Amino acid sequence: MNEALSTLEQGMAGGGLDALLVTDPKHVYYLTGFASNPHERFLGLLLIRGGEPVLIVPALDAEAAHAASSVTKILTHSDTDNPYELLKSCFAGSKPGTVGIEKEHFTVHRYEQLAEAVPAEAFRDIGHLLRSMRAKKTPDEISRMKHAAELVEEVLRQGLTHVKAGVSEIELVAELDYLMKKVGASGPSFDTMVLSGPNTALPHGVPGSRIIQPGDFLMFDLGVYAAGYASDITRTFAVEEADPKLAEIYNTVLAANEAGIAASRAGATFGSVDRAARDVIEAAGYGEYFMHRVGHGLGMDTHEYPSLHGMNGDFIDIGNVFTVEPGIYVAGLGGVRIEDDVWITPEGPQTLTTMSKALTVLHL
Repeated sequence: MNEALSTLEQGMAGGGLDALLVTDPKHVYYLTGFASNPHERFLGLLLIRGGEPVLIVPALDAEAAHAASSVTKILTHSDTDNPYELLKSCFAGSKPGTVGIEKEHFTVHRYEQLAEAVPAEAFRDIGHLLRSMRAKKTPDEISRMKHAAELVEEVLRQGLTHVKAGVSEIELVAELDYLMKKVGASGPSFDTMVLSGPNTALPHGVPGSRIIQPGDFLMFDLGVYAAGYASDITRTFAVEEADPKLAEIYNTVLAANEAGIAASRAGATFGSVDRAARDVIEAAGYGEYFMHRVGHGLGMDTHEYPSLHGMNGDFIDIGNVFTVEPGIYVAGLGGVRIEDDVWITPEGPQTLTTMSKALTVLHL
């Protein structure tokens, strides 16, 4: 049994669970090594205390599951089967006590099917168990995340060569998404964002047909998936010349980014990272223009635990990976965001993203 499954079994015993059912495909991959998109079909990893783990997959995925999964007991179901009857058979006619499920992943319809097939005394959420496990990355996970960061930075470097006269935001998005596949990534880890000029004042703006103009600030926010793990980077550039006011904003955001990274140490709270970055921006007089948290957890999902907002009193631990991405957004003028992926080591924070953050002027 692999380390992740052993940890989960320990958590199951400590939490008084008699059985546990994992159904989120990402978590099945995390625990077994088998990656799948089952669409509407049932996929589940079942652990019964004292028993052998069971992986239940659609029949069309059987060969792939046997090839990739660390769990060797694999049951399959066809499109005409009721997978919940298969699940029921795993309990050998006995009524389980407390069964752990992923409540965030279960729909009401699926829960009703499960409760009818497996009439447990109680169902309890196991989201916190998986969240705490995923928050501390293993050396293998860090290796994958470093690779994802390297790939996205190569995409951005190549993408910058396409910033030319007459190009639009959405054309740059298309080029970046193409480059992701070309350099070997699985694809984007979220919708690629390229914003220019006044559109950079929209923290979650939607790229459109606006043509890049001299004097613009140009913001790129993008990430890729590689070997199941995500990267996420934001860099902001000046086009032809840097507006003095935007240059001032840029330097403020850069100082906030560096302050947030410096505060990212084991034993500190996640909230202290937000406050460290926010203090810099507020001291410069731009506090009202920084309207989002400073970052979020990163791993198999682009957004996962923790949420780095100022009120989060949870403590940073070695192995955590999260973004630090302060920003200032001034309507009618423009905005700046600078984002890095930060890994917490015993020696302190280490950035997985290494691309220069010095204010760079691009020429059309």
